[in-house]
Amino acid sequence: MALLGRIIVILFALFMATAAAGIAAAIALLGAELHMLGADPVEHVFFWGTAAFASGATVIVGFLPILIAVVLAEAFSIRSLLIQAAAGAAILLLGYYSAGFIGTYEESIDHPPPPISREAEIAAAVGVVFGFTYWLIAGRNAGRWRGNERGAVT
Repeated sequence: MALLGRIIVILFALFMATAAAGIAAAIALLGAELHMLGADPVEHVFFWGTAAFASGATVIVGFLPILIAVVLAEAFSIRSLLIQAAAGAAILLLGYYSAGFIGTYEESIDHPPPPISREAEIAAAVGVVFGFTYWLIAGRNAGRWRGNERGAVT
C-alpha cells in the first residue's frame, strides 16, 4: 500500500516539476518581452501556450532518462537536493544535445562563438528547476516508503 501511495506522489511530483520547468523555459525564452505584455489576452495566451509547449517538450525529450533517475533515486534513497538538481540539468542537457537543437554559428573574425550557447544554458537552468521541484515534492522522501532503514532514526 505504501508503494502505491509513493507512485501517486511521484507522478504528481513529475507533473508539477514539468509544469514548473515549462514556466521557467517560457520565462527564459520570452523574458525580454515580459515587461511589454499588456492587457491583450492574445499575448497572455501566447505566453502560457509557450509554457505548455515547453512542458510537453520537457516530458518528451526526457521521459526515459527521468524514469531511470526516479527509479535509481528511490532504490538507493537518494534525497540530496544537489544531486536531484544536477540530475535534472544533466537530463535536459542530454535531451537538448541529442535532439539536435544545436545551433550553427557563422564564422566571424569579430565575434567568436560562445563556448556554451544560450539555449544550452536555458536547458540546464530548466533542468535545475525541474530537479528542484521534484525534490521539493517527492525527492526529499525518496526510499522512505520501504519502512525502517539501516541507521535511520525513528
